[in-house]
Amino acid sequence: MKDFPASETYGLTSQIRRASVSITANIAEKCGRSSDAELNRFLIIAMGSASELEYELLLAKDLNYISPTDYEQIQEDIIAAKKMLNNFIKKVKSRI
Repeated sequence: MKDFPASETYGLTSQIRRASVSITANIAEKCGRSSDAELNRFLIIAMGSASELEYELLLAKDLNYISPTDYEQIQEDIIAAKKMLNNFIKKVKSRI
């Protein structure tokens, strides 16, 4: 995000950082909880954060803050993470 304009420091750059952190933070937060239903809820929130990150990176590409090549690489990682989350959600739902 070093190539983002300084005007985006508290805008899109901040949103991308928060969404990225939110994905793993919601999974980690479940560690202090006790039920599969709660785990499922936190995984769904993490999935929402992953979708938000996906959009924000598309916007960054459209605004030419990141290159199409960098976008494609990051997008592949997000898709892989969302697939893993989706499989985890399915597994947890089967236990509820």
